[in-house]
Amino acid sequence: FQRELCDNLRMTIIPQNAFQGMNNESLTLKLYKNGFEDIHSHAFNGTKLNQLILKDNKNLRRIHNDALRGATGPDVLDISSTALESLPSYGLEAIQVLNAMSSYSLKRLPPLDKFSSLLEAVLTYPSHCCAFRNLRTEKQNLLLPIFDNFSKECESTMRKPTNEMLDDFNNTLLWSVEKNTHPFATDEESSPYSYSTIFDDSEMDSFDFEYDFCQPKVLTCTPEPDAFNPCEDILGYSFLRVLIWFINILAIAGNFTVLLVLLTSHYKLTVPRFLMCNLSFADFCMGLYLLLIASVDAQTSGQYYNHAIDWQTGSGCSTAGFFTVFASELSVYTLTVITLERWHTITYAMQLDRKLRLRHAVPIMLGGWLFSIGIAVLPLFGVSSYMKVSICLPMDIETSLSQAYILLILVLNVVAFVVICTCYIKIYIAVQNPELVAANKDTKVAKKMAILIFTDFTCMAPISFFAISAAFKVPLITVTNSKILLVLFYPVNSCANPFLYAIFTKAFRRDFFLLMSKLGCCKSRAELYRMNYFSAYNSNCKNGGAATAPSKTSQAFLLLSALDKPYPTLR
Repeated sequence: FQRELCDNLRMTIIPQNAFQGMNNESLTLKLYKNGFEDIHSHAFNGTKLNQLILKDNKNLRRIHNDALRGATGPDVLDISSTALESLPSYGLEAIQVLNAMSSYSLKRLPPLDKFSSLLEAVLTYPSHCCAFRNLRTEKQNLLLPIFDNFSKECESTMRKPTNEMLDDFNNTLLWSVEKNTHPFATDEESSPYSYSTIFDDSEMDSFDFEYDFCQPKVLTCTPEPDAFNPCEDILGYSFLRVLIWFINILAIAGNFTVLLVLLTSHYKLTVPRFLMCNLSFADFCMGLYLLLIASVDAQTSGQYYNHAIDWQTGSGCSTAGFFTVFASELSVYTLTVITLERWHTITYAMQLDRKLRLRHAVPIMLGGWLFSIGIAVLPLFGVSSYMKVSICLPMDIETSLSQAYILLILVLNVVAFVVICTCYIKIYIAVQNPELVAANKDTKVAKKMAILIFTDFTCMAPISFFAISAAFKVPLITVTNSKILLVLFYPVNSCANPFLYAIFTKAFRRDFFLLMSKLGCCKSRAELYRMNYFSAYNSNCKNGGAATAPSKTSQAFLLLSALDKPYPTLR
């Protein structure tokens, strides 16, 4: 029996008992292209539903949890092209076919045990199909523990008529289970097991050993997950969950400490200090990105398929993506400026009028901020996208513009690496020039800075390599394996920079203890640093070297090295 109701935009609800009183035959309800907004509790009470077609009801946002209570079925449920945000919690057990194509508001599924008979699902989002990969039908769940050891019997049943196969199976296989389970049973009547205890009469009539067990029905689901969104949690590997917390805590704590000490220090803000503040802030933002990813992964572990759409299409993933692109570009830009400043200071050590001043550094870094913000904002306006993968990196290269965007970032990073290498080659040549009056400590600092910069870009090299290949649509690594690079290589510099550039230096430790002394801690250590400072200052004045060019060159490296020389003049 079939009932069709369509193209009636004035009907906005399906009330209780709307179809009660119809005959007891199987009913197919085609209720499509109407103005339905809500389906009430017990709306299909008293019906025996074969198919329930609700497709193309664009305004249908709610089905009451008990809408199917009192009804039998349905076997087929079609809610495609609706605005439903959830499915009812009752009445899904009989559904064998679920069609939810183009239902973009349906971002979460009910508990999987509700779909005990499901054989085919056509959904909107690939991540939802991950939920059904290991889901068995109710009959398979019942048969599997009983017949697990009888796979060889399936081979023989393929060569037997159905009636012989059932008789043989009933008399031999099931009896062997009973004998093994109850060794004292002597005949079939004394055994607690028989078909009647496992299946009711209607199930026995339709049961076919070969079809239901030897060739069990397999649940099919479309669209299948793609290479960018495999069926896994955000981080994929368990060991990455531990490492990412360790790295992001170090990155946040380390860079926050550096920023706090530098910004509260009573020493004059010099160019190296200013650049170090920018680098620390960029690395701090990278730590925030890792914290967001780690937190969401912990909250959705084991059920990411039910949160994937909300996360990847929501503001959380966009925020995380903005932080990581902004942080990485600002960090690379600042490292490049630091290197250029070192080269300029050493090359023109004797020409004080050409020294880089703070008034020069501020507009340079302002340009870096505007550039980094612009690059990070573009995916929010359709140039590539942060929604493509669960780790919120701009991996969308479907359009030529998106592909050009990714290549631009990678090429700029390579150019920055070339500039840094070139500057350090020039620095090494300069410090070996006997005509240049340069302190020995400046040479050591230059070498130390070279090691730091090369370490930074060595960590970035594998990411750049695989990213460039992917940008040309020749991926050499899967998204799953790229998450290892994300945790082990991508943020390591953000974790290490505050320690290598500041925390491990004597100058920073002095500022740190002076700050702690203001809070009532470590006063003896702070006093010791004060005494060393004034001792070094008086010694330098007596030697008449306070204003020499080499000394000023050395001072510019204080935050980036382990020099004992004090900071420049007090405020």
